[in-house]
Amino acid sequence: MSKSDHKPRKGIYKLPKNNKYRGSHEPVYRSSWELQMCKWCDANPNVKQWMSEGTIVPYRSKLDGRMHRYYVDFTVQFTNGQTVLFEIKPLRQTLKPKYQKRKTKKHLSEVYTYTRNISKWEAAREFARQNNVSFQILTENELKKMGMKIPY
Repeated sequence: MSKSDHKPRKGIYKLPKNNKYRGSHEPVYRSSWELQMCKWCDANPNVKQWMSEGTIVPYRSKLDGRMHRYYVDFTVQFTNGQTVLFEIKPLRQTLKPKYQKRKTKKHLSEVYTYTRNISKWEAAREFARQNNVSFQILTENELKKMGMKIPY
């Protein structure tokens, strides 16, 4: 399967019998990478408990100036007491789009996505600081280092 043929998987993660999930709703995943993260959280002996989209961070969008709600992909509490908010994104969405004279629909979409993400991540970093937790963006590079199988 080529990169362009890959369709993101979405669904509800089926929890194993002895799970560590502590969310108020069933864990959801919106990509195959997020599904891998659900499995990693349940299988990792250093994870005490985790939630999917259980932490909500209010943020002001740089696009429209209005307040919005950001549902962080994962909140993970480790056995050492550390809590980390994880956002899973393709590396390309974490990089500022290069300037182009010709404004194509694709380029405008990339600029929109990047700007929206920056608004969310700035608010998440401040939220994490105020709540004595960490915020980390995981791209395919970090997920591979964590031992997850990434299809492309």
